[in-house]
Amino acid sequence: MESFATLLLLKNKMKQIINTTNAPAPIGPYSQAVKAAGMLFISGQIAINPVTSGLVTDDIKKETEQIMNNLKAILSEAQLGFEHVVKTTIFLTDMNLFTPVNEVYGKFFESNFPARETVAVKALPKNVNVEISMIAVL
Repeated sequence: MESFATLLLLKNKMKQIINTTNAPAPIGPYSQAVKAAGMLFISGQIAINPVTSGLVTDDIKKETEQIMNNLKAILSEAQLGFEHVVKTTIFLTDMNLFTPVNEVYGKFFESNFPARETVAVKALPKNVNVEISMIAVL
């Protein structure tokens, strides 16, 4: 029979929490990202500037760039880059924002783009226009 300490050690190896001060702190009971089963699951990011804690929502391109920089910081904390991303989900409050969001998003990937869906939603936290989550492989 496994000891409690051994089981705890195995559990910790199976799931590792990733947090960085270079991305905004979670605004609820969740982690910025979790490493598990050879993958990194990044929680949805909105355009909060981690230095000022202010929202960047005056321009959709700037908003998307802040989100992508937040995602980049989390990937970096896990010693990964956008080339490791296999799946993204983009939530938009208005599908008319698709083109400018897509333009900025695309600049962060060089090739071998990840799978993705883009979904229109009624509202997002803090009344932002866009939220993006990612899954990457280690």
